[in-house]
Amino acid sequence: MKVNECYRMKGRKQKIPIKIGTCLQRDRAEPEGYAGGQTYIWITENNFTNADKPSYGLLEQILSPSNLNKAYKRVKSNDGSGGIDKMEVESLGDYLVANKGKLIQSVMDGTYRPNPVRRVEIPKDEKKMRMLGIPTVVDRVVQQAIMQVLSPIYEKQFSRNSYGFRPKRSAHQALKQCKDYITQGYKYAVDMDLDKFFDTVNQSKLIEIISRTVKDGRVISLIHKYLKAGVVVRNKFEDTDIGVPQGGPLSPLLSNIMLNELDKELENRGHRFARYADDMVILCKSKRSAERTLTSIIPYIEEKLFLKVNKEKTLVGYISRIKFLGYSFYENEKGGRLRLHPKTIIKMKARIKELTSRSKVGEMQDERKRSGNILLAG
Repeated sequence: MKVNECYRMKGRKQKIPIKIGTCLQRDRAEPEGYAGGQTYIWITENNFTNADKPSYGLLEQILSPSNLNKAYKRVKSNDGSGGIDKMEVESLGDYLVANKGKLIQSVMDGTYRPNPVRRVEIPKDEKKMRMLGIPTVVDRVVQQAIMQVLSPIYEKQFSRNSYGFRPKRSAHQALKQCKDYITQGYKYAVDMDLDKFFDTVNQSKLIEIISRTVKDGRVISLIHKYLKAGVVVRNKFEDTDIGVPQGGPLSPLLSNIMLNELDKELENRGHRFARYADDMVILCKSKRSAERTLTSIIPYIEEKLFLKVNKEKTLVGYISRIKFLGYSFYENEKGGRLRLHPKTIIKMKARIKELTSRSKVGEMQDERKRSGNILLAG
């Protein structure tokens, strides 16, 4: 079995090798984890989670055969590339059949060690890239199993103004909500931009928020391990002391748990708003009211939630000026309406031009010819 090496930096010069195998899932149950990796630290700054005394048996629900089987089917249907251990989804079923007992026991007794995620970059816009962290397929199954049990619990707490990554909710509903508020006279907006939200989440604050609802300390411990698992970038290990890596099944739920605190604060203040993941717009009846709203909510976001508002990209203005989920808004005799934002149109035209360029068309024609030749040869 071929083993790759990546490195974790200790100080400025010393490199500590970390072995990454091509399916070394058996190493998960070892409490030492990776050579030179971080030691697990017990939860929250206030230590009010006791992992030795589970209260509600939530972990048993997560590890139930029906829940794990459902999680496996979802991970398999989503497909996607493998993590740092090189195991692909096609091999997942055979691995779980052979190792499910050991996997479940390691999670139950607290020796389960999630692998670091594999860092990949995908285009975000013309100039920026979005960082994703791809967990191993086995870690994705466990994350999915956690999400399936916790999601119904938190759905009862989440705001009706939150639309991202939730069952039976969509971006179209968020846009409709904005249209309805505009029709009611809320024609000025705070277009809120949270600076690198997923990369800057305060993990201690997130764990503290989760601990208010989840009383099984073993589940808290498991979530904390995923947050602290680290990331591998170009074969080098990096700690993850802050942030929630995007790319796993659990990260959308964790982001909603964190931002639900902001939702509740806005609701308590009587604001009209719509949020989709970390994209948010707050609607007000005047520009002055919108400016006051922004000024008063920034201290809560930055001092209570320890998040950062990008003040350069956060806008206050009439509804036609803002961009929310690719759209801007206007009003006519029928009330609030929406239309594609000019930047969205520019991006669409550029994409169409790319797809219909002569080189792309030539490649597609060549591919069709090759396919036809294969069929004729058969």
